Amino acid sequence: MKALLITRDGDLQAELAAQGAARVPPLSLGACRSSLQDALDRPLPDQPAMVIIDASELDDNDAAHLERLAKHYPGASLMLLTGAHHQELLIRAMRAGVREVLQLPLVHRALHEAIDRVAAAAGVTNMRDGKILAFIACKGGSGATFLSTNFGYALAALADKKVLLIDLHGQFGDATLYVSDQKAAMTLSDVCRHIARLDAAFLESSLVHVSPGFGILAAADDPGQAVELKPEHMDAILRVARQHYDYIVLDVGRQIDAISLRALDNADVIYPILQLGLPDIRDGRRLLDIFRSLGYPIEQTRLIVNRYEKGGKLRLQDLQSALGAEVVHTIPNDYIAVTDSVNQGVPVLRLSRAAPVSRSLADLVELVTARRVVENKGLFDRLFGRADTDQ
Repeated sequence: MKALLITRDGDLQAELAAQGAARVPPLSLGACRSSLQDALDRPLPDQPAMVIIDASELDDNDAAHLERLAKHYPGASLMLLTGAHHQELLIRAMRAGVREVLQLPLVHRALHEAIDRVAAAAGVTNMRDGKILAFIACKGGSGATFLSTNFGYALAALADKKVLLIDLHGQFGDATLYVSDQKAAMTLSDVCRHIARLDAAFLESSLVHVSPGFGILAAADDPGQAVELKPEHMDAILRVARQHYDYIVLDVGRQIDAISLRALDNADVIYPILQLGLPDIRDGRRLLDIFRSLGYPIEQTRLIVNRYEKGGKLRLQDLQSALGAEVVHTIPNDYIAVTDSVNQGVPVLRLSRAAPVSRSLADLVELVTARRVVENKGLFDRLFGRADTDQ
């Protein structure tokens, strides 16, 4: 999709060019004109799909030029970027056919949402609308990485979804080791270093492919490379991922920094992982207080209790009362199956399909996808090659 940009601001031109290049398919700036008059004097030979107009230096007298430009490109969608409201100009712009008005400085997410609407109206997009699920540990050792990686595998295997997991651990990220013996050829920092090349094919080629439907974007193996990551890189990666994967699972770790915050801002659901113990409850309360201060809706935060055993002195009701949030799922304490899975680097569902933790992960997939995934006994047969009754 091509766009005509009208602006005198070189920085704005560079910003829009970079954001357009990060899209799939890309939005390319076919040309740039310094003013509405310049655009009318030097029309493009081909009709652009969009005309993006920097209205920060326009006044009400420019409305007539805007109307003429709209008539010259009748098939183009007009987008107005404005740092101040000029009521008369905006009214005439809407009459001329402007349907998207964005504030300056640009909010990239709003920009891409507007471009998505234009692309959808033009019928030039047929993308997925992936959901982003963030797994974050309330306390070290809570098992968030094991759950995120094995849940990602289960989601792909049992629900037939295309799943991407992104390891956001700023230091010592090892998500791939939980489910694969492959060494990552590319990492998150490599993708960010080449962010201008980002598209679906580049992202897919950067993954460790655990199964046909499940890939992992590994964390940087050198902690020093983490400084190259920028919040806008995370926006670009998640935007492309949403368009090409059914689910994006984020292994956030424990750190709260600019990168993890941007990832959490984009998440549809956040799953804090904790165990049923006082230290976990204390750290969980701190984490939820941070989420509340950031304005995250409480219904967006769904607790998962790992290594759960019934009959303890602390009950799930005690945890929910202390944290003011609902526990949506529990993972049983299945030490042998989990240890075997981690030590071998094989998803627990593939290694031990009858293990309690495997059944619990299948239940979590059912909960997330709102569909039955284990009622057909042939499902496990196709996954493992033989039925339970054959054993």
